[in-house]
Order: sequence, then C-alpha cells, then structure tokens
Amino acid sequence: MEKQLSPNHLLDVTLHTLLIALSLFAAFLLRFDFRIPEGVGPVFWSALWLAGLVKLPTFFYAGFHRGLRRFAGLPEVPGLLFGNLVASGAFGVLALAWLGRRLPGSIVLLDLLLCFLVTSLARFSERLYREILQREAPISRAKGILIYGAGAAGAALSRDIRANRSTGYEVLGFLDDNEDKRGTLIMGIPVLGSGREAAAIVNRLNKRCSRIEKIVIAMPSCTGRQLREALANCRAARVPCQIVPGLNKLLTGKVLTAQIRDISVADLLGRKPVELDEAPIRSSLEGRSILVTGAAGSIGSELCRQIAKFQPAGLIAFDQAESELFKIEHELRERFPQLPVVAALGDVRNAARLSEVMGQFRVESVFHAAAYKHVPMLESHVLEAVSTNILGTCNLLNAACTHGAANFVMISSDKAVNPTSIMGVTKRVCELLVCNQPGDRITKCVSVRFGNVLGSNGSVVPLFQAQIAAGGPVTVTHPGMQRYFMTISEAVSLVLQASTMGNGSE
Repeated sequence: MEKQLSPNHLLDVTLHTLLIALSLFAAFLLRFDFRIPEGVGPVFWSALWLAGLVKLPTFFYAGFHRGLRRFAGLPEVPGLLFGNLVASGAFGVLALAWLGRRLPGSIVLLDLLLCFLVTSLARFSERLYREILQREAPISRAKGILIYGAGAAGAALSRDIRANRSTGYEVLGFLDDNEDKRGTLIMGIPVLGSGREAAAIVNRLNKRCSRIEKIVIAMPSCTGRQLREALANCRAARVPCQIVPGLNKLLTGKVLTAQIRDISVADLLGRKPVELDEAPIRSSLEGRSILVTGAAGSIGSELCRQIAKFQPAGLIAFDQAESELFKIEHELRERFPQLPVVAALGDVRNAARLSEVMGQFRVESVFHAAAYKHVPMLESHVLEAVSTNILGTCNLLNAACTHGAANFVMISSDKAVNPTSIMGVTKRVCELLVCNQPGDRITKCVSVRFGNVLGSNGSVVPLFQAQIAAGGPVTVTHPGMQRYFMTISEAVSLVLQASTMGNGSE
C-alpha cells in the first residue's frame, strides 16, 4: 500500500518550491545588478525548471520535511547546509552540461548561499515567532527566580523555563562567582553579581518587582564545599533554594525544569563517587539466582537495584512489608524488563518459609539485609530484636547452607564493635554466627559492616530533618559527637565489592 503525502508534506513541497524559485531569482537580480537583460529570461526559466527538478528530491531525501519547525535548533544547521551543498552541486553540474556558459557560475554560487539562507529561515521561523510572542507576553503574574551558575547548565535551564511558560516562572538574572561574567548577558538575561551578593540583589529586585520566589543552583560539577557555600549565600538572601541534578543524570544532556529538586543532605557531602572494580562483582552475580532479604527497606531495595544491573538469572526480593515490596517489584520490572523478578512475601523468623524460597528458586547467593536497626526502639523491645536479628539470621544461614548456596553476605553495623546497645549486641552475635560456620560447608559466609547511611531507615538524619522542620531543637547524644556518613548507593556498592573479597567466615 503506497503511503500518501499528508497535507503538511504537500505544504512543505509548495514552500520549498517557492523558496527555490525565490533564491534563484534573487541570484539573477544580484548578478545583473537588479537589471536582468532581455535575452537572459529563457536562461532563467530553464535554470528554474532544472533547479526544481534537482533540489526538491534532494531536500526530501535530506529530511528537510521531517523536522518540526516549532522545535528547530542549531544541531539542524549542518544538515541544512549539507543538503544545500549537494543540491546546488548537482544543479551546477547539470546546468553546465545543459546551459553551458549562458548561465554564469556566480549565479550558482549566489543561489547556493541564498537558498541555504531562506531554507534556514523557513526552518527557524516558527520557533522565532513563538519566542518573540513569549517575550512580549504579559509576565506580571510570573514568579521570578534567579539561577545560581551562569554556565552551560544555567543557560539550558533558562532556555527550558522560557520555552515552558506554563511553569509560571521567569528568570530575572544569574548569579555567578566568576567576576569576568558580571554584567554579561546570557540569552538576554543579565549576570547580576556573585553569590555573596545574593541578599543585596534579591532585596533590590524585590523593591522593584517583588517577584523573587526561589534561587535554583545550576552547578552540576561543583564540589560539596562549593555547594555548601552557595546554599549559605541563598539562605542569607532568605529565599528558598533548589538544585538541578548532576550532568550524568540529565536526560540527553539537557536540563529539564521538571528535574529541579530540593537539595538533599547527600548533595552536601560532595565526595568523589566510589569507583568499583565491576569485573569480580559481575562474575559473582551474572547468571546466578540472587536472594535479597529486607528488599523493601532502604538498603535492601538499593541492593536489588544495583544487583539487577549485573544481569543475574533471577532476583528474589524477600520482605514482610507487602506495600513496599510491591513497589520495589514494580520498579525493578519497569527498569529491568528482561530480568526475572520475584517478590517473595515472608518473615525471616519463619524458617520453613525461608527453606521453601531457597529450594523453589534454587538460590545461589544471599544478601541478608532484613533486620531491626533503630537503636533506641530496640532498647525496649529486646525479644523482637533477638528473634528478628539473631534467630532470623540463624534461620537464613541454615537455609542457605542446607540448599547449597554459594555465597551468604550479611549486612552488619559499626555498632557491633564493642556493643553498648541491644541493636549492637544482636548484630555482634550475628557476626559470630557467620564467622563460626563449619569449614566443610560449601557456602562462603561474610559480614559487611558500615556506619551511618544517609537516608536509610535507621539513620539519624531523618530525625534531624524532622526536628528542624518542626522548628527545633535538634537533639544530639553529646556536644562533642561526630558522625561520619556514606550514601545508600555508596554503602551498597561497598557491600557488593566486599562480597567478592571475603574468603568465608569473615
């Protein structure tokens, strides 16, 4: 069945026919100083017929009709230039063969330049028209924002906000600590000053228009220290502050307004990302059936996400929290559609259920993240802490060894070192259980310790955030207390790395 041209395609053919005729006529006018001799008329009509015969098919195959003019951009310019070069080159060769010296070569060159110019204008016309309308549209109700960072990310964010007026925001200026950028314009928007002047700049703008609603930090490559300084400058201006994600997280390298988010505690750490040796991790996970207990929790769910990247034969997510287990199952199926994912509802205190899951799915590697870990809570719930953390670990260990699993990795805690809390004691007992497995068993058992994990369900950070949101006070265990943190992603990455390093009973 032949594909029929749509009305839009017919319109494009008509438009490009007119542009070809216009550029060739203008080339003749310029060549003869706007006084075309009488004998040149037949040459013009012959050249016009030849130009249309050659250029229209060339433009079609070059895809001039495919781009949406509303979203035209600079990346399309090389394609327009190449299409015109090919079309004009073919036109010039055929014109030389047919018309000879009756058609001056300068006309072919002028026609190339003019045709490239008018086809480019036609491509960008709708976008330019819309941007002019947007600039002239009333913005009295728009909420003003400042962009902290006058670099590529800031310019892209400004462009995106301008293109999406429905967001209700208008960029009133940039802040940048590079003094060379002060007073310059980025897409017509001024760089008003440095971040240290944020408070004065906001006050000055508020007196003039009272529209500054937020400051967006657009410095994806900044260090943690630089981000903390920028945040302090924004707080001094008494304006809410948000951030755009890192460059490696942006879709197709572009900043989207929808990706603007609040600053997280992890952003402020600003450490270099942990670099893993993926080869041994892949060899230990790829093609294997993996069981993750506590899969609905913060650590367990991140374990599932990172393990899934190494293409295991199957991933069994085990937890007793049905709602959260459903969420992580749905997420994994969406992100890794080729991976067999099983949500196994159950409790690690149920030895029979663990044995059933281990046998049914022929589990080869176990990552044990299921545990109670709120230190103050467990002080008054000792039996629950013992039954879940100790007996649950014992049940899982026995099931893993009975069914011949190759690896068993238990997530432990720094609180197991010289424990002073119920939680620490239970984790220390679990470590001893892992370390004292008989040497003749084929299951390699290791424990991995880590400390405060930002955003995890047992971390102190959510408590601090809730206390700050409530207006304080923020309570600490001791005035001299120091805490060292890692992100959930870092913690899980190190667990996977450590699982390949242990020799068993460690």
